[in-house]
Amino acid sequence: MNDTGTATLSSDAFTISTEEREALAEAVRDLLRRRGDSASVRTAMSSTGRIDEGLWQTLCTEIGVAALPIPEDDGGAGASWAELAAVLEELGAALIPVPAFGSSVLATGAILFAQDDEVASQLLPALASGEQTAALCWAGERGWDTPGVQADAGLLSGTAHFVIDAESADTLLVLASGPGEHVTLHSVAADAAGVTVSPLPLLDPTRALASVRFDEVASTAIPAPADLAARLRTLGWALLSAEQVGGAQRALDLTVEYTKSRKQFGRTIGSFQALKHRMADMYVLVETARSISRAAVAAVAVDDPEAAELALAAHVYCSDAYRSIAGEAIQLHGGIGITWEHDIQLYFKRAQASSQLLGAPHLAVAEAAARLR
Repeated sequence: MNDTGTATLSSDAFTISTEEREALAEAVRDLLRRRGDSASVRTAMSSTGRIDEGLWQTLCTEIGVAALPIPEDDGGAGASWAELAAVLEELGAALIPVPAFGSSVLATGAILFAQDDEVASQLLPALASGEQTAALCWAGERGWDTPGVQADAGLLSGTAHFVIDAESADTLLVLASGPGEHVTLHSVAADAAGVTVSPLPLLDPTRALASVRFDEVASTAIPAPADLAARLRTLGWALLSAEQVGGAQRALDLTVEYTKSRKQFGRTIGSFQALKHRMADMYVLVETARSISRAAVAAVAVDDPEAAELALAAHVYCSDAYRSIAGEAIQLHGGIGITWEHDIQLYFKRAQASSQLLGAPHLAVAEAAARLR
């Protein structure tokens, strides 16, 4: 933060004020409010591809959500991951099933980190405009550290698991293991011969996951740094934490609202001291998680040397905080909290699922501890 109250996003980028970032978040919040987020969620959950394509187009055309982290030379807004994190916080609060995290964070991040101008010019403009989306195929059956796809002479074989929004993607960015366990990056059209996308059963119905099978599929190899997988995981942890903070805040808001209206023994239950204390603890968790998340996002935005450590801290703390807050929210809502008619059960499911999305927190901590020995 400089003397004028603006935050420098990178060594060669512009600066943006906190007020401007808040205005961006408010624009997204207002759009979601006008569209009616709960109805949108339930409609999209039963639709083909399980994303709200209409709302995604509106977010891209009216606000430019997908363009935020993409350089202006490639049709983007030339902003940073910090601006996209502000948007993700609002999307996490509304649980809107749009491909912001899968396409605009993970897939776009893979292209940007590869630093291949030709590939960037081919793929990024369509992603920035929202005309197309991409999905990152990164995990094997056991998770992030074991790619499920192998590359042999440019042909991809194997199965990528837990691919976010693969059903609706136009392009697949594939992390594949090659000779000597070196991880390579490839681009494949989602409708290419030999590609099979299979939807997975979900705990969280607001985020579509699929397995993607490759049967000797021809691909375009993309030159990428050796630490690409690690950088993508750092980016994913940081940006996912922003989404988790938004969901945790909304779960708290729904709980406070409910306890102000629900009556027991002739009084609103929110007036009981014991419940006030529990909601105060939830509030502390939300604010602490928000601080850790924003520190991690800021570090990622400027490629800070401590970004990996801060992103890990955000992943662990925000995952635990969201689960705790959602669990308390279910308890304070009583019986209605576990029914399909009330949205709080969706936040509980999202909290549980998102904590495991990029690797279980306890495994990430164990991996970090092993590196210190």
